[in-house]
Amino acid sequence: MSKYTTGEIAKLCGVSVRTVQYYDSRNILVPSELSEGGRRLYSEQDLKRMKIICFLRDAGISINNIGELLSEDDPGSVISVLLEQQEQALREEVSERQEKLAILDGIKKELRGIDNFSVESIGDIAYAMENKKNMQKLHAILLITGIPLGIIQWTSIVLWITMGIWWPFAAYWFVAIPYAVWVSNFYFKRVVYICPQCHEVFKPNFKEAFWARHTPTLRKLTCTCCGYHGFCVETYGKEEKENG
Repeated sequence: MSKYTTGEIAKLCGVSVRTVQYYDSRNILVPSELSEGGRRLYSEQDLKRMKIICFLRDAGISINNIGELLSEDDPGSVISVLLEQQEQALREEVSERQEKLAILDGIKKELRGIDNFSVESIGDIAYAMENKKNMQKLHAILLITGIPLGIIQWTSIVLWITMGIWWPFAAYWFVAIPYAVWVSNFYFKRVVYICPQCHEVFKPNFKEAFWARHTPTLRKLTCTCCGYHGFCVETYGKEEKENG
């Protein structure tokens, strides 16, 4: 039967000699025998055990858990639980890293639109990104509520053009105008703006915000804090409460 020294078993398993010695000190991989000179000698069974240890370590299972697992009379019933726990932990870690990558990607995209970068700019980006999900939900509400109205509009136009029936289009405006008033108030009560000059968060008056030039993420406004007039970053804010 083959016998392996510490160096040989380390080489066969792709680890360092110090790792093998460490496993011995933890009583996880104890050599089958010692030579007359006191050298550790490992058997074929020890080699198999070492490969199992390496496999479990590569899977991310801790040394403590491996030691407990290998000391069990029936390790098969325990290893499936350990692997499931490790799988869950790794999935959570992957999810966290993906979120961090998304944050970094978002910061890089936002930085491309900043002419005069400063430390405060990072704070502006962070504030906007923290509220990004809320903004997406807000836009989704507007889209969902607007779809039925769009269907009514185009149906009434088709009826007018193809059949000469004009009254559905006229009736449409009795629905469209109140909806436009409601959706504008609903939207602007829930959004705020970040001034690129003083980096303060402010809420403009409704009339200015409604008529201002804008893109999906920017609106040309006058900052109520410093008086800057230009494109400001639109983000989600706390809902404005009615007075009284």
